[in-house]
Amino acid sequence: MVRIVVIDNGGQWTHREWRTLRDLGVETEIKPNTTPFDQLDVDGLVLSGGAPRVGLEDALGECGTYLDEATFPILGICAGHQFMARHFGGEAKAAKTPEFGKTELILEESVPQDDILEGLPERSQVWESHNDEVTVLPDGFVTLARSQDCPIQAIRSNERPLYGLQFHPEVSHTEYGTEIFQNFVNLCKR
Repeated sequence: MVRIVVIDNGGQWTHREWRTLRDLGVETEIKPNTTPFDQLDVDGLVLSGGAPRVGLEDALGECGTYLDEATFPILGICAGHQFMARHFGGEAKAAKTPEFGKTELILEESVPQDDILEGLPERSQVWESHNDEVTVLPDGFVTLARSQDCPIQAIRSNERPLYGLQFHPEVSHTEYGTEIFQNFVNLCKR
């Protein structure tokens, strides 16, 4: 059985991420972001959203170490996505138009449908809750999806199985959230 740990960064929906994985038959648990990397025996990690605003990297504990050391897939959600981008040299800052509630996700035409978004239609509804957003993509990453007000909604690394989502796939209002989590589980089985 695949084992995926949800790293708690203080987000309001961390337990929903855990529950979605559990409902997909994954062995999962929530661990604090201070857990040493060598104590993680996993096939994948989810870096949850969280309360920390951009620039408060010290509030994200060992997340930088996880990103540097992991050879398994990592999915960053909301603040986890923003931290991933900043960690690898991109930028995240206050959004020109913060997004809260339903937003239309638009897959990028120039990027082939990626594993994490496999099976999604070109446009779908997702749930947002962010004041900050990724504004500059890190080198070695590509944008997979955008919305009207946020040009970098979903990213992936070209070199490693690292994925970031600005929106919340764990929330029931996200149309294909369960499918996105199943795609991540499938990546962790490889």
